[in-house]
Amino acid sequence: MSKQRFASVWDAIEDTPEEAENMKLRSALMTALRERIARSGMSQAQAAQMLGVTQPRVSDLVRGKINLFGLDALVNMAAAAGLHVEVRVMESA
Repeated sequence: MSKQRFASVWDAIEDTPEEAENMKLRSALMTALRERIARSGMSQAQAAQMLGVTQPRVSDLVRGKINLFGLDALVNMAAAAGLHVEVRVMESA
């Protein structure tokens, strides 16, 4: 049995490199948003008001339901939370 090494869990579980890159970005944004909410001590209802979404949507975010969020929605939520989002593009290794 040969062992494969992957740079990321997303590289291991996604079908294509494109899907893996998308999931990496979504995961990073979700993590930043969850940390922002936790640091602020806000309730989910307060966070929902700040982000311009519903409380159930914040619950999905906090619970890590990544499949329910697209990049555009996460970028919008990050901006509403006062986070600055930067994208860095590099050649593949």
